[in-house]
Amino acid sequence: MSRFGLACRVAALALAFVVLAPPHWVALRLLGRRSALAPILFHRVVLRLFGVRVTQSGTPPAPGEAALVLANHVSWLDIIAIGSLRPLSFVAKSEIAGWPVIGVLAGLQRTIYIDRQRRGATATVSVAMGHRLAEGELVVLFAEGTTGDGTRLLPFRSSLVGAARAALQAEVGRSRVRLQPLAIAYPRRNGLPVTRAERAEIAWYGDMELAPHLAAFVQGGPLDVHVAWGAPIAFEATTDRKVATAAAEAEVRAALRGIGTGGCRAPEVSASPARPGLDLHDPEVAAV
Repeated sequence: MSRFGLACRVAALALAFVVLAPPHWVALRLLGRRSALAPILFHRVVLRLFGVRVTQSGTPPAPGEAALVLANHVSWLDIIAIGSLRPLSFVAKSEIAGWPVIGVLAGLQRTIYIDRQRRGATATVSVAMGHRLAEGELVVLFAEGTTGDGTRLLPFRSSLVGAARAALQAEVGRSRVRLQPLAIAYPRRNGLPVTRAERAEIAWYGDMELAPHLAAFVQGGPLDVHVAWGAPIAFEATTDRKVATAAAEAEVRAALRGIGTGGCRAPEVSASPARPGLDLHDPEVAAV
């Protein structure tokens, strides 16, 4: 991509932000979570400008159905890819709130922040997540707790999965909460399988500098992202969160293997969405 082409894309992205952000900010103050269209449109503009195509497989939660989404984490691009699909919010480390530009975008996405240096932060954030779930929202938790290079799945952490129990306590009459495994992978670039050498242009992890990483990303060419929704897991008051987390990790691991072997390449989402009331006897639901 030439410098002129990059400058045009950045200008178009800035224009999209100027058009979408102010009315979205006002709508958030007036409508709260019901103001969800602007972030989706902004994420889609980013994807279109920088040649990123997102495909899906599996069955996502039905519109308006609450779910705690447990996903793997490869790149900053995960947020844009997932955010382009549904109204949702993310859980992120508190440092992000102070980052230039990114902190503003995260705030407009209604990100829930966790201060990992503060005692009791997990319990506080779990309660906040629980209230979001009780209100019928999708909350995305990158359960590995960090990013990797995409070559292997790191163990899922169970501490914040306790938010599902907080949601049950916050809403009288609710008997279960949907845990939704979600796998995200970057299988192809320029129409060819992504090589190990190209992963550093996509994944952002460790102590990588952001500016050189972004420069390499924009020069790399069109990129395919695949999002695979796994079988939902019914979380009840008596469910062991560690067992449920392990089940979600196994679902994501299996989905990533399927993407790697071509088993999850169907671009369309299932036409019949999961029902809001999870039935433990439903074959679509993984019991724990």
